[in-house]
Formats: sequence, structure tokens, C-alpha cells
Amino acid sequence: MIIFFALVLLITFAVNYYIYRHTRPIFSLENKVGFILKILFIFFAIAYPLGRILEQVAPSGISEFIAKIGSFWLAAMLYLTILFFVFDITKLVLSLVNHASYSALKESVSLKIMIPSIIYGVVGITVLAGYFNALYPKVSRIYIETSKPINNKPLVRIVAASDIHLGSIISNGRLERFVSMVNDEKPDIVLLAGDIFDEDLGPIIRNDMGKLLAKLSAPLGVYAVTGNHEYIGGVTSAVEYLENHNITVLRDTFITAADMLNIVGRDDKQAKTMGGSKRKNLDEVVKGINSNLFTVLLDHQPYNLQNAVDNGIDLQISGHTHHGQLFPLNFITRAIFEVSKGYKRINDTHIYVSTGFGTWGPPIRIGNRPEIVVFEVARN
Repeated sequence: MIIFFALVLLITFAVNYYIYRHTRPIFSLENKVGFILKILFIFFAIAYPLGRILEQVAPSGISEFIAKIGSFWLAAMLYLTILFFVFDITKLVLSLVNHASYSALKESVSLKIMIPSIIYGVVGITVLAGYFNALYPKVSRIYIETSKPINNKPLVRIVAASDIHLGSIISNGRLERFVSMVNDEKPDIVLLAGDIFDEDLGPIIRNDMGKLLAKLSAPLGVYAVTGNHEYIGGVTSAVEYLENHNITVLRDTFITAADMLNIVGRDDKQAKTMGGSKRKNLDEVVKGINSNLFTVLLDHQPYNLQNAVDNGIDLQISGHTHHGQLFPLNFITRAIFEVSKGYKRINDTHIYVSTGFGTWGPPIRIGNRPEIVVFEVARN
């Protein structure tokens, strides 16, 4: 973990330096404007790691505010880097095919200021649009037919969500909306597929978010599994907090709800590397399960989907990917995961990978929307 975070800080520094070099013409503006902009740039560049450190050593509203400012800059960093890189490629092409145009571009003081100003303007609009997009989750609906009994009900309504990432950035206002959206669907059961918390439990406890989580209502109960972020913040305390607020956490075990359906919960894949204990194989977890009942698997990270098929799972619900969260990072998640978002059927197993309700890092989504998912399971 130390090596990982050191590498992240090194990359962050390198990217910010690359952006800084392209922004320097703006810093040359007169009447102290350039100096003020330079100071602001440095503040934005260090705000996220600074805010996170302050949250650990001196938690307060100020530390949360600094972290939030820095989280917006993380998204800006991505798009500034992309656009400045495109600009560098354009300059390279001009230097090769039209040296006169390249020389004019290189020598023009006004263009040196105007071009990065335009790029910053485009990025600002993009980040703002992504912020508002992240504020308005959608409800995705999936209808599934099964030959298995569901206790003589016409259908069972399962409401699921993943990746809420509660903390200093996703806080009470968003959580209130989440609870309201879930309860409005009148679920028979609520399932949370990991990364309920962002990292540190401090902001959750200070803002009493458990009181809101406890308002989730379903006759068959509310169940959750761990995600990798529960391990980052301390899995034992995270599980205890959820259990104390009416949410049952399934860790490599299963329950049978009202003789109607099985809920299987796997501990997160990070259990070994971050928790020091290897999670069970799925065939061990489902040993002794009543396979005549409809069986739902909660597994935060959607790796090795064939494993669910081989073990007779009817529906697997996962998250983790955020479908990249920020375009074009979705191309990376598509390359890594068999399903980066949405629905897929493999033989008799239904797979759904949610884009998640919240956000990690920047409170911004570009290229996809947050969601809760309503599964209506009906007897065919």
C-alpha cells in the first residue's frame, strides 16, 4: 500500500507539472493577476492529498472543504492533460508540415495566453456538466423470469445499489436522496453490493449517516457485502457500523429470506491483500444451499463471472467499475472486465454490473449516470 500511494503521488506530481508548464503563459499576466492565478493553481494541485491528510490528523469542516476542492481538480487534471496533449501533438504536426504556421504559433504571445485559457474554459464547462450529471441518479429496471418458486408471490422486487462512497464528499444530502429513491420503489429486499463507505468512517460518524441508512425499509431486510473501500477504511469498524444500523453484512456466507430466495454474499476480493485473510471459494460459500430457490450473489468486483454460472447462481449483482466514471476511462474498464456496466446473461445466470450510486474522487460523472437498480423477479 505504501508503494502504491507513493506511486500515485509521483504520477500526480508529474501530471500537475505537465499542466503547470502549459499554464505558465497565463501566470505572466500583469497587475498581480498572474501571481494570484499561480497561487490558486498550486493550491488546487495539492488540495486533495492535503485535505485527505488533514481529515486524518485534524478532521473539521475546513479539511472536508479542501478535499472537495481537490476532488474537482482531479477531474480537471484528466481533461487538461488530454487537451494539452492534443495541443502538443498539433504543434508537432505543424512543425513537420507547415513550419511557418508553427513559428507563428510559437512566437505569438497572445496565442500562448489564449489557447490555454480556452482549454481551461472547456475543461471548466465539462467538469461542471459532469458534476450536475452525478447529482441525478437514474432508476434502471431489469425484469427476470424464473421457473423457481418465489413463495406464491407474482414477483419479488429487489432494489440494489453499489458504490455509494459515503464520506466527506458524498454526504447526508446525497444519502437522503438515495434512501428516498430506494424506499419509493417499495422493495421486498434491499441489496448493497459494496463500497458503501468511501474510506475513513470519521465523516460518516460525525454526520450521523447511520441514522439515514437505518431508514432503508424492506420486509425481507437490507443486506450488504464489503467492497475494496471498506478495507481501505478498516473493514471491522465498517461492518460493525452497518450492523449497528440495521444492515446485515454477508461475508462469505448466505441467508435464505422467508423461504423465498437465497442471498449469497462474498467478502471482497481485497480481503487477502488488505485484510490478511483469504476469502472462501464460491463453491465453499454455497455448500448446503437450497438450489431449488432463486439465488442472488453479491460480489463487489465482477471478476470471473463463469464462477457464478458454474455454481448455479441465478443473479449476480456487482459494482466497482463505475464504468470508468470519467470518459474515456470507460475504455479501460471495458478492457479489464467482461462486463463494465449493465446486464448480461450467461446460460441461466443473469449478471448485472452497476455503474454505482456515488462517485470516487471527483464528485463528477462524464459518459455515464449513477443509478439504483430494480430487479423484478417473476415466476414464468
